[in-house]
Amino acid sequence: MVNVIVILEIDPQKIDEFLAVILENAAASRQEPGCLRFEVSRDANQPNLFALSESYRDQAAMEAHYTTPHVAKWREKGPAFVIKRWAVKGPVL
Repeated sequence: MVNVIVILEIDPQKIDEFLAVILENAAASRQEPGCLRFEVSRDANQPNLFALSESYRDQAAMEAHYTTPHVAKWREKGPAFVIKRWAVKGPVL
């Protein structure tokens, strides 16, 4: 299994736009055969801080995820929302 954890600081003025795109991405991702989980969480104390928690069956499933139309849409629109991004990707130990 491969996990991806992403922390995103979002422009406070663009949270609604961000949520529309990321929730669509999450729902479509969960339909992929190799996606085991794609969750979006919002920090209770800093409302413009979000975490994406993703799990894929294996490296190939994660790589297939990055070729989908919903990820392409995220890559196109995401930079307009994101102030800062941190990510950890790799196999579950």
